[in-house]
Amino acid sequence: MSSKERYYGISERVDVADACDEAVESLKTLGYAIVDGGYSAEELEVFSVAFDAARRAAHRAGGGVDALRLIEEHNTVRLPFYYDARLLQLARNARIQKVVSQILAKYHVLSQQNGVINPAGAKEYNQGAWHRDLPYQHVVFSRPLAINALFCIDEFTETNGATMVLPATHKQEAFPSSHFVAKAAKQIVAPAGSYIVLDCMVYHTGSTNRTMTDRRAVNHVYTSPILRQQIDLPRFLGNNYTRDPELRRLLGYEVATPSSVEEYFAGRRRKLKS
Repeated sequence: MSSKERYYGISERVDVADACDEAVESLKTLGYAIVDGGYSAEELEVFSVAFDAARRAAHRAGGGVDALRLIEEHNTVRLPFYYDARLLQLARNARIQKVVSQILAKYHVLSQQNGVINPAGAKEYNQGAWHRDLPYQHVVFSRPLAINALFCIDEFTETNGATMVLPATHKQEAFPSSHFVAKAAKQIVAPAGSYIVLDCMVYHTGSTNRTMTDRRAVNHVYTSPILRQQIDLPRFLGNNYTRDPELRRLLGYEVATPSSVEEYFAGRRRKLKS
């Protein structure tokens, strides 16, 4: 305890043993935290190269930048690890998995992985508006159902459009007033290689990138298995994508919706045998 810290009438207190516990406490209380990914400079360079490769491949697959601009998808890379497998490591980061396991449960599913580009030159982009990562939901939960982990490929700064949050708004249903937004909005600056972790129900937005360089990140949303994935990963990747049981669970192979009564029965038999 700090020598300056004084209190009375308190018989219970949150125990914090390490950086993971600190992040969990911040997430529960404020709705956000910063977690160091633990990567070396060499590893960060690999992720940077992989991101750019995935971005180019996704643009080709989508018919080109102009075609994607028509549907406002030119600044997003859907499922970047599909285009460059090196980015799958970001979804499996041990520190993030520890935090998410404490907040949600050990059994959680990767709902989505998206590359996010905040474009240079103060251009508008689709993440530049206040939102929740479970959009259109004006509800609160006694325990979180989804956690967002935004990996910073580049440093997040005040000038390149670092994420803004409205602290503790995961605890209220309605979007707050303009007065509250103006007073309470907090910008999260974070070094490259870190994760900005949010309760998905906290209101947040990207801010304006006033530099001449795109700011890049990879967003991950982890959810309770009861929630539907953004993209049906088992169906998209195919049943033979991996035999790793831990990865199959993370990617949702164990909770794919049966397409027939026979498939449902087969799933019941597998559960009874395990």
